[in-house]
Amino acid sequence: MTGMRTAGGKGGTTMRFMIIVKATKKSEAGVMPSEQLLSEMGKFNEELVKAGVMLAGEGLQPSSKGARVKFSGGKRTVIDGPFAETKELVAGFWLWQCKSKEEAIEWVKRCPNPMPGEESEIEIRQVFKAEDFGAEFTPELRKKEERLRAQAEQLKRAAKK
Repeated sequence: MTGMRTAGGKGGTTMRFMIIVKATKKSEAGVMPSEQLLSEMGKFNEELVKAGVMLAGEGLQPSSKGARVKFSGGKRTVIDGPFAETKELVAGFWLWQCKSKEEAIEWVKRCPNPMPGEESEIEIRQVFKAEDFGAEFTPELRKKEERLRAQAEQLKRAAKK
């Protein structure tokens, strides 16, 4: 849950942001991006990586291939996709580290239109830092969280081998 990092060895404290590409009717219909868009996005992602901004990024399958789990007290109800409200769905995301929300906004403004030929939207949301949770996030819970993150990182490295 720690959100402050040093950006790519460039010094300075950064915040993490989730950059959310909203779905459209076409993306929900499974229309794949063109070679041109994939090339433009690839160049943009290269810029993000070189600047020490991009931590992760993925496109998502349409909601027809997904599911939701609804929580109501102790009850869990599974709802299979597709989901009706396209404007509320996510087509893809990035995880970035930036010095400020303003920097994240400037990067998004440089992004190729993720849905050429139609209106599209990208949402920027800051990721919580451990301090944001206050006293409820006790030192014991913080240590447990750090251990889990270290284990997840080890699994990630092992999977790459």
